[in-house]
Amino acid sequence: MENLQMVLAIINIAAIIIIPIAAVFTGQLLQNRSQRRDDKLNIFKILMVNRYGWSDESVRAMNIIEIVFADDECVLKAWREFYDKSCINNPDEMQIKKMQTAKDKLLEAMAQSLGYREKITWETIQNPYIPKGMADAMQQQQVIQTGQVELAKAAGIFAQMIDANVAGQQSERRQVKNGEKG
Repeated sequence: MENLQMVLAIINIAAIIIIPIAAVFTGQLLQNRSQRRDDKLNIFKILMVNRYGWSDESVRAMNIIEIVFADDECVLKAWREFYDKSCINNPDEMQIKKMQTAKDKLLEAMAQSLGYREKITWETIQNPYIPKGMADAMQQQQVIQTGQVELAKAAGIFAQMIDANVAGQQSERRQVKNGEKG
């Protein structure tokens, strides 16, 4: 009986020491897993909210995809495809369409990674809600910005013409002053 009591005492002591350590370790593991999912979900939500365009927040979200989704090769592959298609200066309509499709595929890969395979469909991703007034305002803003760029270019050309004209007049004055013109 004494051996049995000794074994039970050792088991109790081991349980008193091991169980709290295991509980802390398990709790930390679950908390880390939950935080990773929250980070992934946050990026996904930001990109879904900004499907119609870009914001500072969506650009920041794009820049941390490789960190937050480092354990998901499907998302990383979709990210690389989107990134490759986006690295084009002055894209034409076809290239813009390819960029949008790649962005939608990235969102689809993220949705699947987060377990929303059946709930967030390709159609959901491709059809963001954009109120007409907001879309009109965005388009008008784009027209204004384009106009400002064109105006700045024209002002630059005009300034160059004035500088050339002034330089020509100064040269002409020097020639007249020096008696070179006749």
